[in-house]
Amino acid sequence: MFDLSGKVAIVTGGSRGIGRAISETLARAGAYVVVNYAGNEAAAVACVEAITKAGGKAEVKQFDVGNAEAVDAALSDAHKRLGRIDILVNNAGIALDQLLLRVKPEEIEKTFATNVTGAIWCAKSAIRVMMRARTGRIINLSSVVGESGNPGQVVYSASKAALIGLTKTLAREYASRGITVNAVAPGFIESDMTSALSEDMRKVIVGQTPAGRIGRAEEVAAAVLYLASDEASYVTGQVLRVNGGMYV
Repeated sequence: MFDLSGKVAIVTGGSRGIGRAISETLARAGAYVVVNYAGNEAAAVACVEAITKAGGKAEVKQFDVGNAEAVDAALSDAHKRLGRIDILVNNAGIALDQLLLRVKPEEIEKTFATNVTGAIWCAKSAIRVMMRARTGRIINLSSVVGESGNPGQVVYSASKAALIGLTKTLAREYASRGITVNAVAPGFIESDMTSALSEDMRKVIVGQTPAGRIGRAEEVAAAVLYLASDEASYVTGQVLRVNGGMYV
């Protein structure tokens, strides 16, 4: 079950936190993983080294998801060398948290360029390949706050909500070509983004979560693995919530 042997997966922002957990999980299932990073080469190399040490196959690929030309070049190169692109995980994302009245124009532009526009460019490039193969899996990483909202995260919440609209539309557009498009919406997960939270804030979050704890990156990765698998071939346009019951 959930065997990805012979498949090629591209994971954007795949070197740290949730992205690294996804990269390692897909590799353990047999996929050849292209680990994308924007600026932290050391983290990407460490991720690939961990995968290969565990017996998996992976490579590092640097490109900015918000740059359409760079995305096209990177995915075209991967397809040319590896012969296929079966799975795209749009995980790359940033959070520049502010209350609305403090939000700067450049913060909106930067957040949407990475979180939304980047996912669109990557999907566009991958779908060209997947259409010819008449099969493919695209998984977009949204967030619980994209559905529930959260004070102080107006721009981030809006960007993650946009990914849900993107997911549902692409699912309708490409289901007939054998391509599924789904989203995973994590709740609060132990990661770089949540490590800076104060202890008081962590207690508040746990108190709002019926499961009574903050989630693990591996739990999000398991949901991505399912959606990337053949077993999920009849699942498309869905949002799989991994949030401990915070939002239902």
